[in-house]
Amino acid sequence: MNYIFQIMKEQTSNLQLIFRLSRYEVKSKYLMHYLGVLWEFLNPTIQLLVYWLVIGIGIRGGGDIAGTPYIVWLLTGIIPWFFISRSITQGSNSVFKKVSLVSKMKFPVSVLPTITILSGLFIFVVMLVVLFIILLLNNVTFDMHLIQLPYYIISMCVFLFAITLLFSTISVIVRDFQALLQQGIRVLFYLSPILWDPSTFPYIVQNLLKLNPIYYLVDGFRSSVLGFGWFFQDITYTIYFWSFTLLILLIGSAIHLKLRNRFVDYI
Repeated sequence: MNYIFQIMKEQTSNLQLIFRLSRYEVKSKYLMHYLGVLWEFLNPTIQLLVYWLVIGIGIRGGGDIAGTPYIVWLLTGIIPWFFISRSITQGSNSVFKKVSLVSKMKFPVSVLPTITILSGLFIFVVMLVVLFIILLLNNVTFDMHLIQLPYYIISMCVFLFAITLLFSTISVIVRDFQALLQQGIRVLFYLSPILWDPSTFPYIVQNLLKLNPIYYLVDGFRSSVLGFGWFFQDITYTIYFWSFTLLILLIGSAIHLKLRNRFVDYI
């Protein structure tokens, strides 16, 4: 646990630096584009429209899921997915991209994945506002389940930090890992309850799919917004998710601290 405490201490003691650099990352990414940061919203909007037209209209014929319009169902699953997938792919490459710049200064390398996650969180919050506006226009009513939404957002951030800390360390040492990760993210997209209703699968298949921790996050986010249930109703799954996340955080912290002084040797 000392590894985790050391890593978390680096995050808390550099909060100002993390916020400042994350804002800069959002602004600089599309600095030379005419539409600037709007591309962060245009790209997911185009993807969303394609999935809605192909699956919602083409395959499902505009049918509802559990009394919920498919576009609403899709939105409440795909918006957290955009944040998760972006954070994993970019956060896992964050150390490799920046370590040569910070290797000659006293810089806590472990904050690089956090900067990427926080920059994505800014975009995610704006998309949440847009989501609630769309839901209100679709006459979706909110209930008490909405109060657990901060819990799932925090869960996402902790999970993403654990995953990106581990993956960013591996990506520096094994560059092929980043290419494999890109393919793995595509597979996880279809194994998560984003486009489909998990209740249509046999019980044993549902349990197998729940081994994917992103399932917990996406399903919980949707349940909070649409009022489908509380996180403590399936306490076993909640314990599994946090056990998995803390294990990954422990492994990632230990590997990162042991290898980061030699990161430059691998570049």
